Amino acid sequence: MEVILLDKVNKLGGIGDVAVVKPGYARNFLIPNKKAVMATKANLASFEERRAELEAQAAERKAAAEARAQTLEGKTFKFEANAGDEGKLFGSIGTRDIAEVISAEVEVSKAEIRLPEGAIRHTGSFEVDVQVHPEVVVTVTLEVVAQ
Repeated sequence: MEVILLDKVNKLGGIGDVAVVKPGYARNFLIPNKKAVMATKANLASFEERRAELEAQAAERKAAAEARAQTLEGKTFKFEANAGDEGKLFGSIGTRDIAEVISAEVEVSKAEIRLPEGAIRHTGSFEVDVQVHPEVVVTVTLEVVAQ
């Protein structure tokens, strides 16, 4: 199924690219989230008319994301959790918990938190990536201490 991308999508393309994707991905994710439209002649023509407008909106979103990233740059957040004597946590710290701690200063959703090694299960200092835009990723430090 061919779609015209209205926004940058990781591993797929940028604004205006015609991408071939599976029908379910297009119907269930790209089209409902207004990241793409079906690649028909009418949609191609209307996209070309709106290209400048869409690119300007994308630039505004990226500028806003860069501003959010600057406020997060180099920050350290402290997280208190129940832990045993050896530093192993009772439970784990996931993206929702980290987003709540960071959101006290800057609004961040749990979908923007990237934990490549999975949930945090030990005390210590961890580097956490926050992807505020497909092209803007900032790294913050999370200090996990025992209560």
